[in-house]
Amino acid sequence: MTVIISTYNRSESLARAVRSVLTQEANSPLFEVVVVDNNSSDGTAQVVRDLQAQDARVRYVFEGRQGLSYARNRGIEEARAPILAFTDDDVRVAPDWVAEIVRAFDRHPDVDFVGGRVLPDWPFDPPEWLTPANWSPLALQEYSGTFRSHSGRQVCLVGASLAFRREVFDRIGPFAVEFQRVEDGIGSTEDHELLRRLWARGGQGVYAPEVVVVAEVQPERMTKAYHRRWYRGHGRFVARMERPMAADTPRRRAADETTLFSTPAYFYRSLIRKSARWIVAFPRLPRDRRFRMEGELLELVNYVAENFRYHREEAAGRRGLREVGRFALAMARKKLGRAERTTPVPYRRRATDVGSGAPLLNL
Repeated sequence: MTVIISTYNRSESLARAVRSVLTQEANSPLFEVVVVDNNSSDGTAQVVRDLQAQDARVRYVFEGRQGLSYARNRGIEEARAPILAFTDDDVRVAPDWVAEIVRAFDRHPDVDFVGGRVLPDWPFDPPEWLTPANWSPLALQEYSGTFRSHSGRQVCLVGASLAFRREVFDRIGPFAVEFQRVEDGIGSTEDHELLRRLWARGGQGVYAPEVVVVAEVQPERMTKAYHRRWYRGHGRFVARMERPMAADTPRRRAADETTLFSTPAYFYRSLIRKSARWIVAFPRLPRDRRFRMEGELLELVNYVAENFRYHREEAAGRRGLREVGRFALAMARKKLGRAERTTPVPYRRRATDVGSGAPLLNL
């Protein structure tokens, strides 16, 4: 197995991450560790070389193109094993992490990927609102029991602990650079986009709770400001991923799908519905649910805003009023079409009903 760790300016936590992999329990399957330095400006290179001098299983690779997908793809190129496991530079894996990944693939020989629990290492007690309901911006996950992730149940398992059979990348290609995290950006969707391509081609994975890692949660990530920034960024990335012309994106908008400023009509309905529900339910909700709903609204608003920006810059050039008029006409036609499909065919009075020679009337 090849363990791939992409890193950018986190030399201190990187050392802990690599050591946690190297200290796997006795009789673990053979593995190597490929550390991809994504153009760091701190002491990352020296830290990895020191670890390499202590353990020959460590390899240092430099990737100057900035971005997580570039770094991961370089790790894929450098890997030598049939199973590629990804983790992060602020994560510590369990002593049986390598063994449990291999066991999961052995138990489920038909799956393409394996994910597991990503648990928090809090620097101090989290605030009352930061419950598992709000773990998404922290890339944490803990589900109950083993389950399959496939096109019928599209659960995105996070890249802090995610392993693939190598042939997956031969089949569907590498991580897409259009949706990657760059430097300290947040809200990116490179994991989700890759899994969507895989699901679209019949691929599936398994969530194995025995596969465990612990993520170091930085104090600034325990603030509402950070989470709001994540939801804003995530909404923008999801909009880019949903564009019909996005390279290799499985979803294609139907030719008759009605859009306003490049956003499907159903998204506006969802935004209005969620806003109304949030306003009505807000006083009764616990703090974590209130904040979760606020985050979902932020994501939807920024999804629409990103599509509006794209429409103005690159779409067909329709001006605002003209676009609104086109949208209203399309919605009216759809509504009329539905009405025609649901209305009974009018009774046609035949000539024989009223005597020969009488006019044929349509009622």
